Amino acid sequence: MRITCGIDWAEGHHDIALVDREGTVVAKQRIDTGVAGFTELLGLVAEHADEVADVPVAIEMDKNLIVVALQAAGFPVYAINPRAVARYRERHHQAGGKSDPGDAIVLANIVRTDLPCHRMLPAISEIGLAVKALARQHQEAVWARQLTVNRLRSVLLEFFPQALAAFPNLTHKAALEVLHAAPTPAHGLKLTHKRVVTLLRRSGRGDRPGLADAIMAHLHAPALRQSPRVEAALGQAVVGLLTIVQAMQTAIAALEAAMTAEFDHHPSAGVLRAAPGLGPVLAARVLAEVGDDPSRFVTANNLRAFAGTAPITRASGRSKVVNARQVKNKRLSDACHWWAFAAISKSPGARAHYDRRKAAGDSNNAALRNVANKLLGRLWWCLTNNQPWDEDAAWPSLANGRQQTAA
Repeated sequence: MRITCGIDWAEGHHDIALVDREGTVVAKQRIDTGVAGFTELLGLVAEHADEVADVPVAIEMDKNLIVVALQAAGFPVYAINPRAVARYRERHHQAGGKSDPGDAIVLANIVRTDLPCHRMLPAISEIGLAVKALARQHQEAVWARQLTVNRLRSVLLEFFPQALAAFPNLTHKAALEVLHAAPTPAHGLKLTHKRVVTLLRRSGRGDRPGLADAIMAHLHAPALRQSPRVEAALGQAVVGLLTIVQAMQTAIAALEAAMTAEFDHHPSAGVLRAAPGLGPVLAARVLAEVGDDPSRFVTANNLRAFAGTAPITRASGRSKVVNARQVKNKRLSDACHWWAFAAISKSPGARAHYDRRKAAGDSNNAALRNVANKLLGRLWWCLTNNQPWDEDAAWPSLANGRQQTAA
């Protein structure tokens, strides 16, 4: 008897439901999140199926230990978007009721009735998963640092805008070093030229001609002031935020080193690094989101849709609109945007294509998205065939133009 399994995941427990081919619930149970709970799940499945490979499992996530355990045990796992689950729920109940056991049944029925409409989680290698873990945590750390820098910038605007004029980029070591020594306007006025030069050298920046003088001019410029007590209080906040940013910088550097080392051991690292504009960080991020399961993307268009670089058409009656794709892997989309941005200065073909799209009326982002769409198509071919990047093959129109010119 063929059965399907739905798992409604929660932090403290999981609700599971087994449904047969007619839609009858043959078993449902709440299990804990540890080994004992997973053993219960395996026992329940064994009562109704001979092989776990024949039992599709639907769950509203693509990570966490339960997903790892399911894939390791041999279950075909399908990660269903929570928005889709909500729509499926409404197929049967319009009153708006919801429960965890009920959602487990809904999930089991999704793979029972519409299995071909959903994509099974890919089988990514252990090293691929390690790169993914490091790349995502590195990106999360960069985003978290930016939030803290935004807070620091907001505090400085309240009482010390001269510091922002002196240091537009608050993540530079020189900015962190000088502002630690002068977190308030009062401290800034006490800084001497010699002290600024010492701080710059300590940060590794050195005293470039005019740099110390420019910093002094900004910090000593006349400005509106808060009262001394308020200024001192805000200065304490600045010191605290600077300390956090510096700790984050250290953590980001460590994550980047670990990510690069892990990425360099991956079999596809050479192919990815050969693409113009893909440095170690962006290449690792692309690999992290694309994965290394050769059956995951059957065509280049599948990969383009996943990354969101391929447009989507909305047609109804006489109306037909082509828009940018909003439902996508946002991490891969972000990596492809910066890849295209880097590629237009590294690849003559990418630059020429970008210029053509701009001349046709595309905005900067639209032109970059179009360049990324082209780059991804070629990268898919390179990864599928394990071949290095070929600039002429990637941009045949440019290669043909060079040949005609030479002739």
